[in-house]
Amino acid sequence: MTSQTAHVDTYIRENLPPREQWPELIFDLPELQYPERMNCASILLDDAVDEGHGERIAIYDEAGAWTYRALQSHVNEIANLLAHGMGVVPGNRVLLHGLNDMMLAASWLAVVKAGAIAVTTMPMLRAKELSVIATKAKVDHALCDRRLLDELQEAAAQTGLLQRIRCFGPDGVAVHSGLANDRFTAVATFSEDPCMLAFTSGTSGVPKATVHFHRDILAMSDTVARHLLRTGPTDVHTGSPPLAFTFGLGALLVFPLRFRASTVLLEQPTADNLLRAVERTRATVLFTAPTMYRNLLTKLEAYDLSSLRQCVSAGEALPQSTSDHWWRATGLRIVEGIGSTEMTHIFIGASGDAVRPGSTGKTLPGYRACVLDESHRPLPAGSIGRLAVKGPTGCRYLLDERQSQYVIDGWNVTGDAYRFDEDGYFWFQGRVDDMIVSAGYNIAGPEVEAALLEHAAVQECAVVGKPDAERGYIVKAFVVLREGHCPSSALASTLQDFVKQRIAPYKYPREIAFVGTLPKTPTGKVQRHKLRMLDRES
Repeated sequence: MTSQTAHVDTYIRENLPPREQWPELIFDLPELQYPERMNCASILLDDAVDEGHGERIAIYDEAGAWTYRALQSHVNEIANLLAHGMGVVPGNRVLLHGLNDMMLAASWLAVVKAGAIAVTTMPMLRAKELSVIATKAKVDHALCDRRLLDELQEAAAQTGLLQRIRCFGPDGVAVHSGLANDRFTAVATFSEDPCMLAFTSGTSGVPKATVHFHRDILAMSDTVARHLLRTGPTDVHTGSPPLAFTFGLGALLVFPLRFRASTVLLEQPTADNLLRAVERTRATVLFTAPTMYRNLLTKLEAYDLSSLRQCVSAGEALPQSTSDHWWRATGLRIVEGIGSTEMTHIFIGASGDAVRPGSTGKTLPGYRACVLDESHRPLPAGSIGRLAVKGPTGCRYLLDERQSQYVIDGWNVTGDAYRFDEDGYFWFQGRVDDMIVSAGYNIAGPEVEAALLEHAAVQECAVVGKPDAERGYIVKAFVVLREGHCPSSALASTLQDFVKQRIAPYKYPREIAFVGTLPKTPTGKVQRHKLRMLDRES
């Protein structure tokens, strides 16, 4: 990492992993050649206004809409508040705690424009979780939606940090009249200066803090939005992922601004609210998770979705049954992608005619991927192993010994089990930790889940391995039933037989537990480790 920096507070830079523990970074496309000095917020917003897009709509939410010029004015006012009213200096961390709306988006851009590091948090987090984040990142400054202030204040009391909090609402941030200035010159940061600290969603228990640079923000746009989505100025993006989730930050803020498009933010992205937003704003690209696509299918007939040209899924594996049902209902194939917080966004995917239902797709331009065996050697096509990837973005954990587990021989090793075929398509087999070895057979949990989801009674399900004296492990399914279906031993037997008819009989769930809900992270991923714990305690 270059020793040059615009940061005054260098805590994050000083606590990155050693350079030799970073993954190999690749910048072999012309669009990935970034200048040494750049502020990504200024490129996303100020350049758009300078290019003549000032009067076009940049962002919608329930309260209204802002043009690019209006968004720039709000961002500059917040940046002035940070720098001159709250004492923020380049390199300070600023925690953002809010719902998906224009003010949260403007606050993120303002923090980055001021040369600070944005630490955006899920709105549903409680004081205990916020305390962990504040302590890890040593955060003293925060901008918070006033509706969520109580938990943040409790975190401040618990940690002694977060002592400089300012609140915002739909009407903006309270700014002293002497600071109400809609002009602000972006701090001339370096491309390798950190600008975002993103915490993983904690599917395995303890979240990790990933550090991303100014160039990483543009790189995810110049791979995903440019090549997979082909985002352009006439596009309107909307969806359900929070801006605190890198999937949401890219999809609903960075991608549209990078290509001078528009975005629609929803505080409460219910199925009806999502469909209503698509119809109202003539949205062209929809981003959400597989579970939500299944919910949307039950409501499609009441809305006009003819404006949509792409629908994107990430966060969890997309079952082929969901993909097929959506295609039959809308004529659109869902774009499935795999990404990670460590990599900032999607690195394997396919869209349009390149989609092969059931496959995640191919590596995006700018990235390379392979499948590794247990000795970290590349495997041939058709073999199942650990997915490894490298490209212009990569894993850098803050103060975390797990760096050496994620980055191996220059590769980012994601923890996903995959195979790839002779055509270069990658096929998800499950999380490495979720592969179930039962009586000598390797069983991929997602395959069993996909079979269960084809049954009309099943709303959601998750499969884990349960220790068994005879078989080592057995397949156990936790099932959430659709309305109108009641748990019973007879229904459990029916589901078991149903699975046996669709996949190899040895893969069927030998135990089925009916539950009201599945434990999930704030980003909507199922926490299978909690299901395993629940099973042990029962």
